[in-house]
Amino acid sequence: MSRWANFSDNELRCKCGCNQSNPNIEFVQLMDKVQLIRQIIGVPLPVSSAYRCVNHPEERKKAKAGWHNKAAIDLAVSRDVAYKVLELAFIFGIKGIGINQKGNGRFIHLDMRPELAIWSY
Repeated sequence: MSRWANFSDNELRCKCGCNQSNPNIEFVQLMDKVQLIRQIIGVPLPVSSAYRCVNHPEERKKAKAGWHNKAAIDLAVSRDVAYKVLELAFIFGIKGIGINQKGNGRFIHLDMRPELAIWSY
């Protein structure tokens, strides 16, 4: 059973085939905030990517594992829902925010980095 009412353990696990869950406390803190965002918005927030182990193909491309290896999630949201996610992410103090709202595969990336960083893809 998942700790979070609207997110299954399966959708938060690494998808490289290892099926590992994220062991980091920062991920729990992030997901507690994402669950609050979900409750306030009142619509599903589909997960396109969450935990990635060091052997995940996307992490292996990097010299050092990225935030998905520690505490990050990509939510497949667009338009009004994306704006609401962004607004609440700022309110809840989430400092790592990536925005992809062009074409297909739109998403919002959220992570628990300590310094403010906002970017677009």
